Amino acid sequence: MKPSIPTFTIPFLLLTFLLAVGCKQKNNTETSTDIAISTKAKEQPSKIPLSEDFKEYWYTGKAEITSYQLEQARYGELRDGKVVLIYVTEPFLPKEQVKANNSNPENISVLKLNATKEFLTGIYPYSIMSSTFYPVYDNQHAIKTSLSVQEWCGHVYSQLNNREKFDFTSHSYFEGEADQAFSMEKTILENEIWNKIRINPDNLPLGDVSIIPSLEFLRLRHQEMKAYDANAQISSKDGVTTYTLSYPKLERNLMIKFTTDFPHSIESWTEEFKSGFGPNAKTLTTSASKIKSIKTAYWQQNENKNSILRDSLGL
Repeated sequence: MKPSIPTFTIPFLLLTFLLAVGCKQKNNTETSTDIAISTKAKEQPSKIPLSEDFKEYWYTGKAEITSYQLEQARYGELRDGKVVLIYVTEPFLPKEQVKANNSNPENISVLKLNATKEFLTGIYPYSIMSSTFYPVYDNQHAIKTSLSVQEWCGHVYSQLNNREKFDFTSHSYFEGEADQAFSMEKTILENEIWNKIRINPDNLPLGDVSIIPSLEFLRLRHQEMKAYDANAQISSKDGVTTYTLSYPKLERNLMIKFTTDFPHSIESWTEEFKSGFGPNAKTLTTSASKIKSIKTAYWQQNENKNSILRDSLGL
C-alpha cells in the first residue's frame, strides 16, 4: 500500500513548482535582454570624436566642389576630359541606406562623395558617376557606394550595400554581365579611400592589404568583382601627401596627392594600367589635376543665372 500525500502539502508543492518556473523564465528574459544589448552594441561601432576644424569646415550647409583637368586612358589612347568631385555631409538612414529627410536618432552622419567624369572616345561621349557614403566617424566601411556609366553603346549600373555582408548588384548590357546579385565578405573599398583621406588620412590602410578596387575600374576593364591583393604606401613632401595603391595582379598603380594639412584637399591623381584589350593593350596613365575649388550650396543654384558658376570652375 502506497503512502498517501497529506492534503495540505499539495498546494505547497504546486506553489514551489510555479516559483521555480517563474524564476527560470525571469532568468531567461534577462539573458535575452543582455544578448540584445550586446548585439546592438556590436552593430553600433564607437564614434571617433570630430575635431572643431572638421565641424567648422564640413557642417556649414555647403558642399565643396572641385574641378579637374582629365587625361583618361581608354581603348589604348589618352582622351581629354573633366572631373568634378563633390563632397558634402548629410544625414543617412542606415537601414534604407538613402539620405534622411528628417531628423532621427538612428541617422548616421556621412561624408558623401559624388564624382563625375566626362570625356570623348572619338565620335561618342562617356559619362561616369560614382557615389560613396562614408560615416564621418571613420568607424566602419562605406555604407553604400554606386556607379553608373553611360555611353552610346549602352549603360551600366553597379551598387554595393554594407549590411551583414557586402551585398553587390549590377546591371549591364554586356554578355555575361547582364544581371548580377551576390554577397561577399567585408574588406577595404578603394572607393572609400577618397572619403577617408578627407576625414583622417592617419587611418588609411598601409602595407599589404586585401582591397576591392574602384567600381569604375572593375567595370571599364571588365574585371571580376572581388577583393585583390595590393600594397599601400604613404609619403609626404612640401605640404603634399601621396597615397599609393599597387595591384600586382591587375598591373595597376593609383597615386592620390592631397594637402598634408586639413582639409586634406585632393590636388591630383594618376592611375597607371593597361588600356585596350588583347595583344594591343598597352600601359597608359590616366591623370587629373586640380583646376578650381569652391564651397557652395549647389542644390539651391539651379536657375539659368547660376550657370556662370560653372565658368568659375573652368567647366
